[in-house]
Amino acid sequence: MSVKETSNFILHAKSNEFYWEGNGQLSIKTFSNGKALYKADRGFFAVEENRYLLLNEGPYTIGIEEKQDVESFCMFFGSGFAEDVYRTLDASTNDLLTDPYKTTSPLNFFERTYAISPSLAGQINTLKKHHKQLDACWHDEQFHRIMETLIVEQLSTLREVESLQALRKSTREELFQRVTTANEYIRAFFAEPLQLTDIAKVACLSQNHLLRSYSQVFGKTPHQHISELRIEKAKKLLANFELNMTDIAFEIGFLNPVSFSKMFKQHMGMSPLHYRKKVILDKKSY
Repeated sequence: MSVKETSNFILHAKSNEFYWEGNGQLSIKTFSNGKALYKADRGFFAVEENRYLLLNEGPYTIGIEEKQDVESFCMFFGSGFAEDVYRTLDASTNDLLTDPYKTTSPLNFFERTYAISPSLAGQINTLKKHHKQLDACWHDEQFHRIMETLIVEQLSTLREVESLQALRKSTREELFQRVTTANEYIRAFFAEPLQLTDIAKVACLSQNHLLRSYSQVFGKTPHQHISELRIEKAKKLLANFELNMTDIAFEIGFLNPVSFSKMFKQHMGMSPLHYRKKVILDKKSY
């Protein structure tokens, strides 16, 4: 199956189980009340609430397996749309007046998940709320505004690319893509027993090169990032009083609750049980 469109469109749905495989156009994917797992040429991407996945045109798969319905809101951009918006931001007014329909070279975005900025969140929420009621002209305007925001926010990514130690721009960009592939793999599978050799292999980098470059881009090592993600997940699970420590330990990738408790206390300064009691007290204070 494939999706091949020349116009912009939206997919808005809810499901707790879903699978799709095919070719898609340039798009951004957002989800609430759960997550979706994507596999594309660049690797794996776990898309959770408050983040979005930006994918270029090409093949990918998506899978959703959750206990509750997950709401998806995905925007697909027609062929040449991003390039046209970029030209209005980059070209001079004279050039735009002389040749308003000039074609430009294809844009290639950095494929990864991004934190949704306040400005982009506002634009997406507005479109999500009204896209079934308002007319086509209004829809077109929203797509243009969102694409402008995406392009402007790519400049922040370019600054991250410049932090890498490589002489050629193309080399820095390729290295950045490989490091972010490792980052996305960690985000998708942090609850699994990951080893550095696995992460480096996914990124097609040597272990030492990955360590050095990952720290340059993200300011932390892969292991530190895994620990941070596990802690954040554990804090959410500890707020569910029906789960015991063994359940939570297994859920975030530990073989036993002792190892989990030791890691949690090291990062949070208190045991998981103490943290849970604090959550209970905080709720009662309200």
